[in-house]
Parts: sequence; C-alpha cells; structure tokens
Amino acid sequence: MRSVVQDYVDSILGGCVVNRSGAVADYIPELAAADPDAFGICIASADGHVYEAGDTRVPFTIQSISKPFTYGLALSDRGIAAVDAKVGVEPSGDAFNEISLDPASGRPRNAMINAGAITAASLVAGDAEPERFERIRATYSRYAGRELELDQAVYESERRTGHRNRAIGYMLRTVSILEEDPEPVVDRYFRQCSLRVDARDLALMAATLANNGIQPLTGERALAPELVERVLSVMTTCGMYDGAGDWVSGVGLPAKSGVGGGVLAVLPGQVGLAVYSPRLDEHGNSVRGVEACRRLSRELELHFLHVSRGARSAVRASWDLADRPSRRRRTAEEERVLREHGRRARIYALHGDLRFAGAETVVREIVRRSDDLDLLVLDLRRVDEVAGVARRMLAELRTQLRESGCEVTIVDPDGVLPEPPAAAGGADPVAGAEAWPPRFASLDHAVEWCEDELLLRHGTPACRLDRVELAEHPLLAGRDPAEVERLRRWLVPRTAAAGERLVRRGDPPAGIFLILSGQVTVSVDGPDGQARRIATLAAGMSFGELALIARRPHAADVVADGPVELLVLEPAAFDALGREAPAAKLALIEALVTRAFETDDRAARALATRTAVGAAR
Repeated sequence: MRSVVQDYVDSILGGCVVNRSGAVADYIPELAAADPDAFGICIASADGHVYEAGDTRVPFTIQSISKPFTYGLALSDRGIAAVDAKVGVEPSGDAFNEISLDPASGRPRNAMINAGAITAASLVAGDAEPERFERIRATYSRYAGRELELDQAVYESERRTGHRNRAIGYMLRTVSILEEDPEPVVDRYFRQCSLRVDARDLALMAATLANNGIQPLTGERALAPELVERVLSVMTTCGMYDGAGDWVSGVGLPAKSGVGGGVLAVLPGQVGLAVYSPRLDEHGNSVRGVEACRRLSRELELHFLHVSRGARSAVRASWDLADRPSRRRRTAEEERVLREHGRRARIYALHGDLRFAGAETVVREIVRRSDDLDLLVLDLRRVDEVAGVARRMLAELRTQLRESGCEVTIVDPDGVLPEPPAAAGGADPVAGAEAWPPRFASLDHAVEWCEDELLLRHGTPACRLDRVELAEHPLLAGRDPAEVERLRRWLVPRTAAAGERLVRRGDPPAGIFLILSGQVTVSVDGPDGQARRIATLAAGMSFGELALIARRPHAADVVADGPVELLVLEPAAFDALGREAPAAKLALIEALVTRAFETDDRAARALATRTAVGAAR
C-alpha cells in the first residue's frame, strides 16, 4: 500500500514543476551549467525514514546552505560567547552578499549572510589550513551520514570570480573581526560552499537538526542540543536573507537556501525537508524550492507555530476507580465501601511526548477535579518522553496535592519519569523533586493500591479482617450454626507457605478452597510466557468451585502470596455431601452462583471502562 506522505510529496512535485520563473545563478560561471529544469523534493523524518520525489539524487554544490553547519562547528569549537563577540544574531534585511557591518556593534549582523559566514569559517579550530577545511568537510559528512566530496570545478570557478567575498574578507580584517590573513579564510569559505550534495543528503542533514543533533540513520551526534537550538534560531530569522519575514509567516520553518538551487528546512522534533531546483528568485532563493516548502507546510501542517491538537490530547483517557476496579477480589463490605468512595480515586492515562503544552493540559485537568480526590494515578505507559519542564510541573503538582491530602502515584514500567537526581555541589533541589513512592509497573497493581488506601481511609472494621472463621465465611453467611458444624466434618484443613502452588492449570478438579487467612494469586501464562494475574483472593473468598462443578481441568494456576490457611471440600466429599445432605449442597451451590454473579458484574464494569479507554486512543 502506498504511503500517504509519499503521495503528498509526489503531488506537490507535480504542482510546482510547471513554475519556470526565475533564473539559474551565473555570477559563478560553473553554476550556470546546471539544468534549470532539475527538480527534486525529499522529506526525512527525525527517525530516518526518507520520502523522495523527482531529481533527489542529482548532485549540486551546497553553497550557502553550508552556513548553519559551519556556524554550529564554530560554536562547538569556540563557545557561544566567543562567537557572539565576532558575529551577531540579528536579521540584516540585506542581500546575502552585502558588504556591510552592523553600525552599532561593528560585527556582521548574523552568520547566514556572507560576512557572518566568512567570520564563522575563521573560527573553525585547527593547526593548519588543510586540517581546518577537513574538519568542515567531516562535520557536513556526519550530518549527511556519508562522506561528502569537494566539487573541484565549482571551487576553481568560485576562487577565480569571488572578488566580492574577498572584499568582505578584507573589510572584516580592517575592523579586526578577522585576526588573520583573509585570503586563506575566504578560500576556506569557497571550499565549504563547493562541497557536493544531493537533496537526500540535505534532507538528512535537516533531519539531524530536527533530531536534536543526532544523525537519525547512524546515531552519531553531530551537534550538542543547546547549539542546535541556537543554530535553528538564527536560521529562523536570517536563513532566507531579505525574504526571511515572508518565509517565516508563510512557511514557518527554520531554513537555509543556497544559490546552487537547494533549500533546507527543519521542523524540530519531527522532519527535515530539502528541495533542489536551480532557478532562483530575486533574493537568491530557489523559486520552486520556496513554493514546494510553502505547500508542504500548509498541506502537512508543518508550520512551527501551528497550534496542533497535541496540546489538548496529552490525556488519552481518565476514569474513576469505581468504574474499573482491580483484579483483586473484595469482600462484600469492601466492595460497598469502594462503590461509595471510588469516585475519590482517579486514573489519568497519558500518551505521546509530554512537553510544556501537554503537561499544562494534564495539570489543568487534574487541578479542576482535585478537591474531590483522595488518590491519583498517572499512567505513563504510552508516554515516550517527559521533558524537564513537564517533570517539574508534575513534581510541583504532586507536592500541592499531597498538601491537600491527595496522594499521587505513577505507572511507569519503562522509567520515562526518572527519580529526581540528588542535588550536586550544594545546589538547591528542584521544587517538588522528591521520589515517587510507590511507583508501579502495571496499572492493575496501582489500582489495587488505590483500593487499599481508600479502604484504610473510609473502610469499616469489617474491611480490615485478616482472618475469618468458617461461620463468618460469605459462602456460609446466615446459615444455622448446626448446619455449619455438620458441613465442617466434610472440610479438610490445609495450610500453604509463600510461593506454594495450590492449583496447577490443566490438573483435574482439586475441590473448593475456602480461604480463612492469607492471600493467593490466580494467574495464567501470557503470550510471552510470563504469568498474568487474573485475580488476587484473600480471607473470606474461595476458588476451585467452577472446575469442580463443571468437572473440567483447572483453567489457571493458584499460588500462595504468603502463609495461607484454608479449608478444602475435596471432590469425593462434595459428591458425598450431595448424597447425604442434598439441601446443604444446593445451598452451597446457590451461594457460589451468587458470588460468581457479583464477580461477573464487577468484571463487566471494568470491561466497559477498558473499552471506553480503548476507543479514546
């Protein structure tokens, strides 16, 4: 099946190919030989998936698209402060090759015009000229994910005709922006502009910036995250020269163009775009490149100021504990309390990348209901990343909720919300940055914890029984004491230690097990071979009855969680009870059916909530 994205790329290529306005650059003679009708579009996702249409493998020289990458290298070599002392970050409003400096600072206004780019090239570290250019070439290759080569013919053409750039170099030397002979620096700039790329290379270079400086195919870091932020900022305001304002309003992507016909654009965190078409407009930007990027931005909603639904969808679903209980079976009194107070515990299932906008919606939604909550669960199983600002917001929210009496826990099996690090060097810890006890690997265990907490806060003494006597067991509730004593002689006492298997899946019926104290877990093996809990049973509950009545093998394993005390009505005794005391057997079966109905009702409510949550994905 074809990709929808590929169809978009193909349709945009077809829509723009009819535009034959503009002219190929001819002030560098070798560039004038480019095919004016060549046209390719490439999109690379931040995880390295590439979509191509048209002439995406036609080689051309990178020209001014080199500027942000050399600027990033200079920032890495010298640091932000040292680079800022030599070149500014303000839009110039001038053409790319204007011979001018900022009248107030005496610096080139930014690194995207030629004066700033030559300055940035002068700041690349190295002991000798071959080493300094090689570091530039290797850096570009790291972004592209392959070794890039110099186009010797274009370089020679630029070197022969680049008198305006030499003039800029000497101007920079006269005001001490350049502190060395300008000739080698300008020659280095000619060489970086003459490196050969294609549209696919540029798309992956853009995707590396979109991926916070990591090349998506090789996994190699090309630039530190804080420097990516600086480079993209300057590209946003200055990358399209004196057409930058129209570009930002109409396309809304950090971008850079080159007179070789290329355009590179970045949507941070998502994609890199590249277009190749040699016909240029009056600003020196590719005519088809600008039009294609404009259409891509509009049709794929790529404008970086586009308000997406993501800001409103960080909460995938939410529900009260009463709507979706845990798999732990509860006594009738416990279930009554949980039905009455279950609305005071709420689960929020989050998803996606949790950044400021998403965290803000989560916090706002929780605060709206916080007056009615005793307990809160944040389910992070479908969250891919929690940004630093979101961590701080959640930590501060938790602190405020705890002060009001509401405890918060998280379901975080993959550790996307790590424990806050201890403050280093005497620094003050982040407000609210305390550990998250308890934290759970499964939602069911988090819900069970909520139930236990609600029972502690709102339960009656009947909810806190650690042991029941036979006459108190719900299956015999209301029976005549004499009848209970007659039944006792059919029951076999049994104890089990922690970890002991009481029933094995597939074994023949072992009897009806009445739990007097302790707790057991009923489980089956999942598709991955790991045990999956079906239910947890405690004092006053029973198991094994369905297998015995149906005369079928046990469908699940039952294992003691700790010391357990039981009474067992074994199959032979069950049969004998039917012969000698049929009324007692019938009453027992009626109690079992009633309990099974209550359990099914509880399961149906949980399933309804799970279905609603699934529909909200």
